[in-house]
Amino acid sequence: MFMSKTASLPRCPANPESLPFGPDKPWLAPLAGYSDLPFRLLCREYGAAVCVTEMVSAKGLVYQSPGTNDLLTSLPEDQPLVVQLFGAEADFLRRAVVLLRETGYGWFDLNMGCSVPKVLRQGAGAAMLGDVENSLAVAKAMLEEAGTGRVGFKLRLGLDDARPVLPELALRLEDLGAGWLTLHPRTARQGFGGTADWDALTRLSPRLSLPLLASGDLFSAADGLRCLKQTGATGVMYARGAMHDPAIFAAHLTLRRGERPAEATPAALRAMILRHMDLARALCPGKAALWKMRSVVPRYVRALPGARALRQQLCRCTDWSELTDALENFLAAASR
Repeated sequence: MFMSKTASLPRCPANPESLPFGPDKPWLAPLAGYSDLPFRLLCREYGAAVCVTEMVSAKGLVYQSPGTNDLLTSLPEDQPLVVQLFGAEADFLRRAVVLLRETGYGWFDLNMGCSVPKVLRQGAGAAMLGDVENSLAVAKAMLEEAGTGRVGFKLRLGLDDARPVLPELALRLEDLGAGWLTLHPRTARQGFGGTADWDALTRLSPRLSLPLLASGDLFSAADGLRCLKQTGATGVMYARGAMHDPAIFAAHLTLRRGERPAEATPAALRAMILRHMDLARALCPGKAALWKMRSVVPRYVRALPGARALRQQLCRCTDWSELTDALENFLAAASR
């Protein structure tokens, strides 16, 4: 038994009865440092069907670590929302789900795919693939508290090529009552190097009766549709592609209708960036939004001439007017 700490957690404003899956329902991946509330709302405006929070530490949630509440802040229009948890101890994951259920959250994901060293050192993320039995114990604990079908699992192929975990782990998670699986078809050792093995998705998809989301090397909407066609996956989860261009969701849906996506013009880019800035200013406290936008904007304009110089200029901006002026001058030059 443990003392409930739900009074300190932000309440989830809604809890839909189901999640949408399918080729016309692209998801936004959990992106540490990026998929906060303003970014999720921006992606939803472009067509993201489901968004996943940034990774939330199960221990951090239970112990009320500073910053955890910021990761969970949501609004009614930020639905459906999946909370992604990380950790490797069944008791903490169980307690985390209990706390979140008490505050209205209903959908969860366990990260067994993160290859960042500081996460691996905790035995969490992709390190869990090295101990399948513990991973299944953690999954069972979460499902017992959340309910059958209300927890998904983000996977990789294994720790390395010599220690694959598929399809066995995926099939055992399905037997436990998993709601869906997401596969980034690289090993933990690969990180983001090399090429995602979409053939692994092709092999796994017919073995499952639950939804399988594809992730990895989806840098454009065209990549997403090609992956769906090649692998037979239920849907796609955009990560780095969305970080660089939230309009990837609109392009995905346009291509699915058999239409040609709108051309990426400086005017369209300006509208997207200004909308992100408006959301950030409205929803992030103090100067936090400004500091974040100084690093986000260069990602959006990385393909345009002068992007590196803009990044350096933005680092010196100390208020919104300076940032806006720098952006407007840059885009005006790019339009000539």
